[in-house]
Amino acid sequence: MGDVRGFIKHGRELPTRRAVPVRIKDWHEVYKDFDAELVRTQASRCMDCGIPFCNNGCPLGNLIPDWNDLVYRDHWREAIERLHATNNFPEFTGRLCPAPCEAACVLGINEDPVTIKQVEVEIVDRAWEEGWITPVVCDDRTGRSVAVVGSGPAGLAAAQQLTRAGHDVVVFERADRIGGLLRYGIPEFKMEKRHLDRRLAQMEAEGTVFKAGVNVGVDISAAELTDQYDAVVLAGGATQWRDLPIPGRELEGIYQAMEYLPPSNRVQEGDLDEHPFSAAGKHVIIIGGGDTGADCLGTAHRHGAASIHQFEILPRPPDERADATPWPTWPLMYRSSSAHEEGGTQIYAINTVEFTGSGGKVEALRTIDVRQSFEGGRMSFDPIEGTEREFQADLVLLALGFTGPETGGLLDDLGVGITDRGNVAREDNWMSTVPGVFVAGDIGRGQSLIVWAIAEGRACAAAVDQYLTGDTLLPTPLVPTAQQLR
Repeated sequence: MGDVRGFIKHGRELPTRRAVPVRIKDWHEVYKDFDAELVRTQASRCMDCGIPFCNNGCPLGNLIPDWNDLVYRDHWREAIERLHATNNFPEFTGRLCPAPCEAACVLGINEDPVTIKQVEVEIVDRAWEEGWITPVVCDDRTGRSVAVVGSGPAGLAAAQQLTRAGHDVVVFERADRIGGLLRYGIPEFKMEKRHLDRRLAQMEAEGTVFKAGVNVGVDISAAELTDQYDAVVLAGGATQWRDLPIPGRELEGIYQAMEYLPPSNRVQEGDLDEHPFSAAGKHVIIIGGGDTGADCLGTAHRHGAASIHQFEILPRPPDERADATPWPTWPLMYRSSSAHEEGGTQIYAINTVEFTGSGGKVEALRTIDVRQSFEGGRMSFDPIEGTEREFQADLVLLALGFTGPETGGLLDDLGVGITDRGNVAREDNWMSTVPGVFVAGDIGRGQSLIVWAIAEGRACAAAVDQYLTGDTLLPTPLVPTAQQLR
């Protein structure tokens, strides 16, 4: 414990966001630099608890008190070593993770929790700047080969761990660039892609081979995959988006979030001169109040939308932690992102019942307010008579989440089992119903957090290493077993 009175002397502090009128004119990350002394001060608030619940709150089991103490003592190089001991990609989680560790922070029982996420990202950013992060090359090759299908955080974590264990690893990605949703689903203002690119360069230098633009199951068959590789890791994510099949859904101008977000990233990559259906000058409705909806909100701001409404069918959460979600559980409470600070109107407890328009194009949508209810453990939303409304809409974005992996094709050809939730079935050793075919991330878990994807990728890698060699020295995060996840 660096400063025994740190949590008493100092309050929680985060870096300042760039001014809204400035940042919505570009696509750079929204936060200003955070002074190193302020980071040390924030790290000093960590109480180094006898039982650090933050470790358990983090799916990766990050050694949070360790690196908080090292930062406070100005031992930054040792801090990145402790951070990398459990997390392959802290520059991703430090920017994108909702920080369940902070929700479990003991200080958070009656004070603001430690700024764990910010300390994490400051450690890894400084490590890159100082040149401390270099390729970790294994000279003792096993002669075994592994194909990883999918290059999101689960696939990348599994690939890096297996490459470092001495296996020959090839990562397949059907998109034209490596990164999965990190590449095309996360807007640039949340994570600039330079962070992804330099980590991929490290992995290539370690020996991981990337093959983008390869649709496994089409360009290479399931039989060829299992014949050519000693093990296969399925890490394709849960990319089957949820639709809204109501009257008028066929009208032009209604898009899925993952149809809207990737072109903006492609503009930043230089692939496109402009977005094919930009929100510029349009009245935008975003249906869905989660992180993906917020990503659409921030993107529409930068396009120059005339107005933006974001709908959420659930009631507005309380401003403070709800009694139903006591510490150290993930709290039900109201949260806003940088995109909400930039503008737009949030409307809760509302349901869209019809899209209307003329000439084949959407012009408005009709809604009704709803009341959440529960019966027999099942949640429903009851319409409130007399609350019907109509909203002008030139562009509607559906950010309703994902139902699971895309079925058919590769999964059918491999013959893997599917759970009643539509995910790829797996055993406690992360293997599917097909010997030698393993499962990591959202494709087996269902839509979840980036930190869970990395944790599962690491755990799956250890299982694959055990399968190929009979033993493993790879660390295994304390993630729930496949049986527990059912």
